[in-house]
Amino acid sequence: MSRAKHTGKLTTLVGDLVQIETENPPGNEKKCVEYIVKWFDEHGINAELVEEPYTDRPQVGARIGEGDPTLVLNGHIDVVPAGDIDEWTHNPYDAEVEDGYLYGRGSVDMKTGIAIAMLATAELAEEIEAGELSGSVAFHAAIGEETAEPGTKTLLENGYDGDYGVVLEPTEMRTATSEKGLAWYEITVSGDPSHASRPDQGSNAIQYARPVLDALTDYDKTVRTREDDLVGQAYATVTMLEAGTKENVVPEQATITIDRRFLPEESIQDIDTEIDELLNQVADHHDIEVSWERTRTYESAAIDTDSSLAEVFRHHSAKVADVSTDPWGVNASTDVRNFVNDADIEAITWGPGDLSQAHTYDERVELSAANDGLDALLGAAREVLDGDLE
Repeated sequence: MSRAKHTGKLTTLVGDLVQIETENPPGNEKKCVEYIVKWFDEHGINAELVEEPYTDRPQVGARIGEGDPTLVLNGHIDVVPAGDIDEWTHNPYDAEVEDGYLYGRGSVDMKTGIAIAMLATAELAEEIEAGELSGSVAFHAAIGEETAEPGTKTLLENGYDGDYGVVLEPTEMRTATSEKGLAWYEITVSGDPSHASRPDQGSNAIQYARPVLDALTDYDKTVRTREDDLVGQAYATVTMLEAGTKENVVPEQATITIDRRFLPEESIQDIDTEIDELLNQVADHHDIEVSWERTRTYESAAIDTDSSLAEVFRHHSAKVADVSTDPWGVNASTDVRNFVNDADIEAITWGPGDLSQAHTYDERVELSAANDGLDALLGAAREVLDGDLE
């Protein structure tokens, strides 16, 4: 397929996907899944609705060919909520094109990745069936990535696995061989309620929260001294503080949320221990009641920086655009952890588009970059499927 044909088909496909609202929460992926299955059927490819882990939120899995090696093209179809529509210059679900950009929620994160995976799968299917390529392709349209649900993990467990994986998040086509982990912790500080006209009768949970916040500030300073050459610093950021039920009631509870970004060298078990020991020290020293819960976890993941898969994608990215081929890691968390940690599959995070556009008002993708991404993906995939990796 020529680049000119790519351009029209890709713009249409990204636009169609963006116009199907798939916000998570609550998890409205079903209509988009049905569109993808129908699209594959129209292109002569049998794609399956996978009704795990949730029957009301199916996913898409497809497999083309039976030869080795198998390359898995992975993307998620859920998007974060659009937020205040009045803050958007372009309606988040109109997929408007202006000055070479397509606007809309999910345009970058990551329906462009899904679109280039669909088009690449269809084109590679023709070459596999013609005997031009010896390997095979698996395709994922996963649910629940935005909320750490086991969508990709389930697809891998249901047979849509392989020898190599590409998670098509927007990296501006830089090849990431590692990523930070993410854990959210809710810390509850307990007090005793009373009427605000008699404040000394109760125990104000907000006041009790002060030494906890001070300790978390010091913890963040300590954590920031930890660095990784590819993904940078670790962080422990207080992101939420909730307390009180009414203006004239001394609050009996305050809840502090921290966002803990951790490095591939750190384990979630060790971080749990750090949080537990920190809070126990504060509780003992200030005679307060504190408890905690880890509410969400995206594990960190890493493969060798000089992996053969990474080298192939670096090479083909640099062929079509001015892309750095230096070793690199992504600061965000992606489903690549399910490939590397759960399925022991060599995998990278790679795709067109600027990650800084993700989750923003007027989210947009540059269409020329999307086309470059499709060209690079096809070139790299052909090299992988020829069995040339060592």
